[in-house]
Amino acid sequence: MIPKRVLIVDDEENFRHMLSVILVKEGYEVETASNGDEALQKVIASPFDQVLCDIRMPRMDGLEFLREKRKKGAEVITIMMSAYGTVDIAIEAMKLGAYDYISKPFKPDEIILTLRKAEEREQLRRENQLLRKEIAREYSFENIVSKNEKMQKIFDVIKKVAQYRSTVLITGESGTGKELVARALHYNSERSQNPFMPVNCGAIPENLLESELFGHAKGAFTDAIRTKKGLFEEADGGTLFLDEIGELPGQLQVKLLRVLQDGEIRRIGESKTIQIDVRIVAATVKDLQKEVNEGRFREDLFYRLNVLPIHIPPLRERKEDIPLLIQHFIGKYNQILNKNVADIDHSGLEALMNYKWFGNVRELENTVERAIVLCDRNYIQLENLPVEIQNFKEESQPEPMPDEEYSIKKASKSLEMNLIKKALRKTKGNHTHAARLLEISHRALLYKIKEYEIPEDE
Repeated sequence: MIPKRVLIVDDEENFRHMLSVILVKEGYEVETASNGDEALQKVIASPFDQVLCDIRMPRMDGLEFLREKRKKGAEVITIMMSAYGTVDIAIEAMKLGAYDYISKPFKPDEIILTLRKAEEREQLRRENQLLRKEIAREYSFENIVSKNEKMQKIFDVIKKVAQYRSTVLITGESGTGKELVARALHYNSERSQNPFMPVNCGAIPENLLESELFGHAKGAFTDAIRTKKGLFEEADGGTLFLDEIGELPGQLQVKLLRVLQDGEIRRIGESKTIQIDVRIVAATVKDLQKEVNEGRFREDLFYRLNVLPIHIPPLRERKEDIPLLIQHFIGKYNQILNKNVADIDHSGLEALMNYKWFGNVRELENTVERAIVLCDRNYIQLENLPVEIQNFKEESQPEPMPDEEYSIKKASKSLEMNLIKKALRKTKGNHTHAARLLEISHRALLYKIKEYEIPEDE
C-alpha cells in the first residue's frame, strides 16, 4: 500500500521533529515546512494527502495559508493546530476550508485518530464522486437503448426540458421504463448533484403516505416519537419522482396541488410552512384524463402535472429495439453473473421478436437474465427461453372493416368468419371440437365453412 503523504507546517523545529517521528512510526511519509509561504509552495509543487498546520507562524500564518491555498485551487485536507486557540479562530479556520481543529498539546493517539478520520472522510467523498459519475453514466442517453423514432423524439424532449423546473408527466404501460426516463431528466439537469427521490404512491398505505411525503412533528400522532423530514424536504434542490400518481388519494391531491402552486410544504402537526425547491416528475399507467372525467382525479392537479407530457410507447410498437436491448442485457448480465454469453441464436431471436411483451422492457430484461442463467453454451438458444415464449403464436387479428362500412349484417359476417378461423386453429382443424367452442352444431359449422370458403388448413 502506498503510504499517505503528510505535510507538517510549524515554526517550531522541535515540534516538527517530534510530530514527524510519531507519524513515520505509523507508516506516513512526512515532509515539513516552517511557515505558510513555504507550505504553499510545497502543496502546489507536489500532492499531499493531508496537511497539519499551525495557526501562529511568521511570514504567513495558518489562516492566511488557508486563504492562499484556496485561491491557488490546491485541494488538500488541512487540519489546524494551535496552543492559543479560541472558538472564534476555530470557526474562522473551518470557514476557510479546514477539515478539523486540534489544540496543542495533544497526545499521539489523538493526532493519529484525527488523521484516520480525515482519511475515511476523503475516501467516502471519492467513492461518492465515483458513484455519482457511474449513476450519471448509467442514466445518460447513450445507455437508454433505442433506435425507434418515437423514442428518439423522447430523448430530444428530455434534452430540451431537463434544465427547467417545469413539471413532467410520464405515461406508458408498466415496464416501459418510466423511472428510467425520470432519472435521465434528473441526471442530465443542473439538479444532478442533489437527491433523486422516488416514491410509489400506490405502494404506501394511505395513512402513512402523507407523513412519508410531507414529514411530521414530534407528537403529531401516536407513533410520532420524533420529528421526521418528508420526501419533499429530503429532495430539496433535486427531483421528487411520484410514480403511480393516479393512485394518490383525494386529500393528498389537494396538498400536492398546494405544493405545486406555492412551493412550500407543512409537516403534519406543525403550523409553519417550509419553502422547498423541488422538481416534480410524475408517472402513471392510467389515463389521467379519463380519471378526471370520471371524478377520481382533480382536474386542476392534472393540468399542473401535465405541463410537459412524455408518453413512452410499449415494446411491441418498437420491435426494432428488441435486438439492441437483448445485446445490452447480455452485456449487463454477463458482468453481473460472471458468464460469457456472446449472442442469441436465430430461433431464439425469432421467438423474442414474435412475442407480445405485455410486460415490456422489464419482462424482456428478466427473460434475458433467466436465459443467461440457464445457458450452458456461449449463446442463448430457444430452449433457454420460457415455455410460453417458445410456444407463443400471435393470433391473427380480425380483418378491419372499411371506415365507410355501416352494415351490421356485413360486420357480423366478418366477425363470425374470424371466430371460426380462430376456433379451427385452436383445435388444429377438429370440426367437432371447434363447433363446441363456437357453441354451434357440427352441421352448422360445416355449412359456414363452405359459405365463407374457409380453407381446411385454417
